[in-house]
Amino acid sequence: MSDISGGSPQGNGSATPQPAGAGNAATFQIVAQYVKDLSFENPGSPATQVQGRPAIEVGLDVQARPLGGDQYEVALRVRVNAKAEQTTVFVAELLYGGLFIVKNLPVERLQQFLLIEGPRQLFPFARRIIADVTRDGGFLPLMLEPIDFAQLYQQQAQARAQQAGAGTPAEKTVT
Repeated sequence: MSDISGGSPQGNGSATPQPAGAGNAATFQIVAQYVKDLSFENPGSPATQVQGRPAIEVGLDVQARPLGGDQYEVALRVRVNAKAEQTTVFVAELLYGGLFIVKNLPVERLQQFLLIEGPRQLFPFARRIIADVTRDGGFLPLMLEPIDFAQLYQQQAQARAQQAGAGTPAEKTVT
């Protein structure tokens, strides 16, 4: 287990003894990582194999859900769409999950922790899978840029706050 302040699991993810007085320290453990869904489409092959470098569009989504007790699943969805002009060169989709145990973390910090630290731990493995699948599809390996999940979380939180403050048009007309 590791301190949530930025440490990572030690060894094979098994629990390590806690120092005296550390029984209430917030800890997390990565229990498992797994591919939940993987798809690669190469619709224009072989014609698209000889074209120049395609335009790449990457989309990310992070979900977290409780599994009971101190266990949580974090799922990182990566969608890559490569196009040359109007032609789809390839589409890669990956849903990569992780099973985490989180203990002694205040409830108000739990969602933030799961949506920042969970994908931060999973991303390097998802990145490698995307690179491998694009290479195996006949293209140069696509190396996704590192992602600052804390900044992404804060941007989404600000967008939610602005939406809540502005309300929807229907909410504004209700008196």
